[in-house]
Amino acid sequence: MSDFPEAVFADVLQANAGYVHRFEDSNLTGVAARELAIITCMDSRISPLDIVGMKPGDVKILRNAGARVTEDVLRTLVLATYLLNVKRVLVMPHTECKMASGTEPQIHAEIQSSYGVDTRSVEFRTVADQQAALQTDIDRIRAFPLLPAELAVGGAIYNVHTGELEPHRG
Repeated sequence: MSDFPEAVFADVLQANAGYVHRFEDSNLTGVAARELAIITCMDSRISPLDIVGMKPGDVKILRNAGARVTEDVLRTLVLATYLLNVKRVLVMPHTECKMASGTEPQIHAEIQSSYGVDTRSVEFRTVADQQAALQTDIDRIRAFPLLPAELAVGGAIYNVHTGELEPHRG
């Protein structure tokens, strides 16, 4: 007996069947051919490869709410730099991010009032000032002792309405 709820994921499985029919093995190796990792938000308006003019196999993409540099992102960057050819990192938050729309207590209160779930045990890492948060995240990567000193790190805010990247000048 399977624990996979097939009826709930029927559309996903049907779409995958079409994908399998069209699929051609790219023979990619799994390393970042363009030596780049992008840390961005989980927002579905963001298509990281398109934004930077690259294709599958070129970039390692790390996504989470708010494009924040968390402990898991740092862990993943250690693996990406030593094992997957990453030599540069772009931290890329975006305009109109839900994590930049309220304070930590406000987000917790919104979930509590709408769904009755107390989420205060989770740190969402909301962002009051996107430029300041971006600088903090860049600094976290640069200061992390397990990452190569020569790792190039930059940041840019993606505008969801124009498609433009605004480089962070620090």
